[in-house]
Amino acid sequence: MDKTLKEMQQEVDDYIGQFKEGYFSPLAMMARLTEELGELAREINHHYGEKPKKASEQPKTIEEELGDLQFVITCLANSLNIDLQSAHERVMEKFNTRDKDRWTKKEEE
Repeated sequence: MDKTLKEMQQEVDDYIGQFKEGYFSPLAMMARLTEELGELAREINHHYGEKPKKASEQPKTIEEELGDLQFVITCLANSLNIDLQSAHERVMEKFNTRDKDRWTKKEEE
């Protein structure tokens, strides 16, 4: 089942809402976001770079690390009452106007 951004935000909010602690502070979530981004960078480096994984390291995937990042971003957005659908629409409007001629477009067939 495909979920909308709003549904994903609600799912995360329902999950976090079952705990007394609730959402971490924005600064704590920023630290978590940085940590998760580092884990994604490590996986990409292992997969595409020259640095092989140590035999003792747990197998993880880029997909898993992207999911972790998405979860933390959703938590941060929820804690700040930011609608990610609206944020996405605003950023796409920016790219489709300000940056519309920035890159070389593919030729239409």
